[in-house]
Amino acid sequence: MCGHSSGAIGFPLRLLAREVYDRVVRLKGEKAAALITGEERIEPKDARYFCCTAEAMPRLGGGHAFVALDEAQLSADRERGHVFTDRFLHARGREETMLLGSSTLEPMVKALIPKAEIVTRPRFSTLTHAGAKKLSRLPPRSAVVAFSTEQVYAVAEMLRRFRGGAAVVMGGLSPETRNKQVALFQSGEVDYIVATDAIGMGLNLDVTHVAFAGLSKFDGVRQRRLTPPEMAQIAGRAGRHQQDGSFGTLSGMGGTSPEFTDEEVYAIEEHRFAPLTALYWREAEPRFDSVSALIADLESAPPEPGLVRAPEAVDLAVLKRLAEDPAAADVRGPGMVRRLWEACSLPDFRQSGPDTHARFVARLWQDLARGHLGADYVAARIAELDRPQGDIDTLQGRIAAIRSWAYIAQRPDWVLARDEMAARARAVEARLSDALHARLTERFVNRRTTILMKSIGNDAALLPVSLGEGDVVTVEDEPIGHLDGFRFVVDPRANHSDRRMLLAAAEKALPGLLAERARAVAAEPAFELVAGEVRWQGRALAHLEPGPAATRPRIVPTRELAAIPETERQALLAAIETWLAERLSPLAPLTALEAATRDPAAGSEARALLLALIGGHGTIQRDRAGIEHLPRELRPFLRRLGVTFGALDVFAPALLKPAARGALHAAGLDRRPLAPDMPSVLPASRHLPAGYRSAGEQAVRVDVAEKLLRAAHEVRAKAGRARNFTLDPALATSTGLKPASWVRLLGAAGFKVQRSRPLAAGASGPPAPDKWTWRPSRHTDAPHKPQVREGSAFAALADLVR
Repeated sequence: MCGHSSGAIGFPLRLLAREVYDRVVRLKGEKAAALITGEERIEPKDARYFCCTAEAMPRLGGGHAFVALDEAQLSADRERGHVFTDRFLHARGREETMLLGSSTLEPMVKALIPKAEIVTRPRFSTLTHAGAKKLSRLPPRSAVVAFSTEQVYAVAEMLRRFRGGAAVVMGGLSPETRNKQVALFQSGEVDYIVATDAIGMGLNLDVTHVAFAGLSKFDGVRQRRLTPPEMAQIAGRAGRHQQDGSFGTLSGMGGTSPEFTDEEVYAIEEHRFAPLTALYWREAEPRFDSVSALIADLESAPPEPGLVRAPEAVDLAVLKRLAEDPAAADVRGPGMVRRLWEACSLPDFRQSGPDTHARFVARLWQDLARGHLGADYVAARIAELDRPQGDIDTLQGRIAAIRSWAYIAQRPDWVLARDEMAARARAVEARLSDALHARLTERFVNRRTTILMKSIGNDAALLPVSLGEGDVVTVEDEPIGHLDGFRFVVDPRANHSDRRMLLAAAEKALPGLLAERARAVAAEPAFELVAGEVRWQGRALAHLEPGPAATRPRIVPTRELAAIPETERQALLAAIETWLAERLSPLAPLTALEAATRDPAAGSEARALLLALIGGHGTIQRDRAGIEHLPRELRPFLRRLGVTFGALDVFAPALLKPAARGALHAAGLDRRPLAPDMPSVLPASRHLPAGYRSAGEQAVRVDVAEKLLRAAHEVRAKAGRARNFTLDPALATSTGLKPASWVRLLGAAGFKVQRSRPLAAGASGPPAPDKWTWRPSRHTDAPHKPQVREGSAFAALADLVR
């Protein structure tokens, strides 16, 4: 066409016309190209090349130098055949006319156009029958053809589940949605496409195999088996140019699996089909004298042999129904009859059938009979459909409806403000098409599975796995799970069949991600020590077990760290060890006590006391320490280690500091409750924090208790031989200890209070102070070697030390 000064081509589909229009624009520019379809009209003033649907192309060729009709064999189609036959017979170019179609049309061309030159183009690739295949055995780049919406959905759902998804193409989709679904397949984002027989015409795909889910369809009249040419039209989608293709059937979908006959296989592979013996015809220039005359002409017999009267199409069926309507009684004159026929020719985009479509046209005719459709009315109808919400079927219905209004808005003699209304209708159709494409993709495409199916067999280094915000692990921006510390957690939204695939992908790619994370963590340690566990971001990396010293426990890594490459793993453990040594540095006094137990200078008695003190994590009650068995000459040795022999407790003051108590608790060495700031006095509780002893309703830190008791003994010593003495409670009060708690604490050390008598009634002056006495404990600090009672706890500990 572009080799001539002007031209027009009639196509069977709007999307084909649009595709060729875009190519002509690239070759000749926008001003030279026109696009004319039922729903869209782009016609520059100086346009010379016209891309049209067959119904919209000039009936006689429009006087162009070149005229072509694509898929001319559709002249034998029940619904639209008469349109193609009319263009076949009458559309001619001044210089050249081309009728493009199947070789089955050749006998009719010779009969009706004897002077036509017939040129054939052989198929360069081979089409081979591959038999029946299960869905799980379909090769990539396959198309599955089904003949009902339910079957299309079922196959697409199974492909989504097991192969990551499929593009979906059905006749009810808008051209925009269909093109986007095809682009989804062509781009390689999915390897499968599921379609109705709409795939057989106007779609050029990179398909290597076509699988038929069925071999029969409902043609609007009855359920029938596909003809061999129809089978070949669909199967021919497999293979491109010199790339061979295959076709077959789909098995394992329940019921009886479809099978090709030997004759059908031969016809498809060899491209040998029965020739067409007749074309459908209908009067293209009927009389508009009256409605009855119009109907009579449309039902008249064809004028030439080889043509047969076309079956009653939807437009004629609608006209007959409206002719019986009282509103049609006022239709008189050629102008009104022609206008009524044009209204009845509105395509049934909804595929609702003649009765329902006739009601829609009848409502439309009520306005057209009086003149034009108001812009406000058309705008309101378009706005009602501008709702991109809803499921697939709902959106398909709205797209079909907006296509009807787009067709109506294209008619300048029907709608006021035609250009504005047509633009609005196209914009709404575009939005609905985008929404429908999104719904189809969301339902039938699992992009994550598709990507993994393609990548799972590749080198792990090539797998495009990355770690995003929130520790989300993605493959080409599709989440497959997340890192919980150094542990991979599969996306909880993944179904059971996907989990194994996601784990397999993670196993290949995670070592690299974990190595990178390990290096980052080791470079900037931000660990926590909680209950004997080293944690990072709240997740355990290792737990502690007893080691050679309190400050050098053994670090046992968790199983999750085993997935880290060895070099990075050892570097991470070294960073943990360095950080832990600093974190446990306040326990250096405890380490010194542990070392002293191995000092030969310590006798067995001192060693036993040290072990008991270590077992108490720095504190032990005096009556349980076995001091009475400790030789006095060993006490200086223990005092140099920081051990204090108190009246009630033996303790290491350095281990009562908040840092030391916090380290003991965090390392899991002391699981008693912790008082983080180690205040002097606390309220009493059933489970006392480490480093405290009970004093009635309060608990007092053992070193503070020792300070108070030492002050009491100093007063007692100054009293000499006096049996009774007075104690000042000011020191205890200054520490926060209540008088009753102070009495209980002193009582535990052998001090007994004798309350003074209250003042007599009417007497003045301060009351007499309370008197105190002290009775020594029955435990003594004997300097000689103790006699250990058989079976005592201390005896067992002493034996262990020895």
